[in-house]
Amino acid sequence: MNVYLHSLGCRLNQSELEEWARQLTVAGYHIVDDAARADVGIVNTCAVTQEAERKSRRSVRSLSRANPEIRIAVVGCYATLAPRRCADLPGVDWVIPNDEKERTMDVVAPPLHLASAGPDLLPWRTRAFVKVQDGCDNHCTYCIVRLLRGPSRSRPVSDIVAQVQARVEEGCQEVVLTGVNLGAYGREWGEERGLYRLVNVLLAQTDLPRLRLSSLEPWDLDVSFFALWENPRLCRQLHIPLQAGCDETLRRMGRQVTTAEFASLVAAARAGVPDLAVTTDLIVGFPGEDEAAFRASYEYVAEIGFARLHVFPYSPRPGTPAARLSDQVARGVQAERARAMRSLGADLARCFRRRFVGRDMVVLWEQQREGLWTGLTDNYLRVVTRAEGNLHNHLTLTYLVGARNGVLVGEVLS
Repeated sequence: MNVYLHSLGCRLNQSELEEWARQLTVAGYHIVDDAARADVGIVNTCAVTQEAERKSRRSVRSLSRANPEIRIAVVGCYATLAPRRCADLPGVDWVIPNDEKERTMDVVAPPLHLASAGPDLLPWRTRAFVKVQDGCDNHCTYCIVRLLRGPSRSRPVSDIVAQVQARVEEGCQEVVLTGVNLGAYGREWGEERGLYRLVNVLLAQTDLPRLRLSSLEPWDLDVSFFALWENPRLCRQLHIPLQAGCDETLRRMGRQVTTAEFASLVAAARAGVPDLAVTTDLIVGFPGEDEAAFRASYEYVAEIGFARLHVFPYSPRPGTPAARLSDQVARGVQAERARAMRSLGADLARCFRRRFVGRDMVVLWEQQREGLWTGLTDNYLRVVTRAEGNLHNHLTLTYLVGARNGVLVGEVLS
């Protein structure tokens, strides 16, 4: 039986999808990349914004159009938020909310027979996403994820170590640790430095070449955390959501940080980790954000000099305090501010890339398209090259000869 898998939204969703792919392979199913060939489709949905909801619905409809006979499981955040609307979408046989997500394979794909899940059977080998934590105890006023995912809860260290080492044995060169609130790892057990301990254990007890961290809230970090990067296997990238560069807006958002505290944290991170890429999320057009507040945020972002921005117009989410605020910003104004902030982000990313032209860096090569191999440095710079032979899943020292079209151009040295 053939199964088609599709994920929207966060890396946590991607990590869940990858684990389902492995479970399905062991259970005797075949993972296909063409919906027209699939008997079952599983869509791991997102509902963080109205646009994410639309994309989730569009993905289900697209599956049904491509294959009218396919049986579809709608899983995750949108299934939790709007189960009836999901059930009414064409081709949907199952609607599985977050609190039942762990039963997805039992419901949708009971074992056919046990297969040997060796590396050649698995579709993800270069980088793997490993879920270590779920849920959130923060109270950001705009965010629905806490309502959809529930309270923070962490996986046992031993389970994570075993999963990461299994990915290494499959051939993965890099693992990305994911969670809704990754920095809260272990806190429900009374561990305030749970993530710090987990990273140290993974680096000590596995043969993983590269370990990368996904998003970390600024209040979950302190200066001592940056000592982890004394180990060169930890990728030099930190994604720290800012959301706004104006203290008054941050206060209305319920963010537990000021602009001064955030700037101090970034400065400490850069001092402790040379060539660190600091990336961030930003919401524009939050209720009450006037032109002066947006301009303050814009100038603050430019001053910090992020390596990459993820910009989102504010989207009211049902059940959140911000959705009840009266001073909502017009959509046209939101769109204009998003364009301006994204343009700034493109400029900042270009400046960060150019710093590395003329240097040698190790690249993990992922795939070949139109004769060009593409891969990532540990500090999340996209590199392309033309090379003889198969570079897939190889870490190679590469000379970065130039930058063009949003990427660096490299020459493989080893």
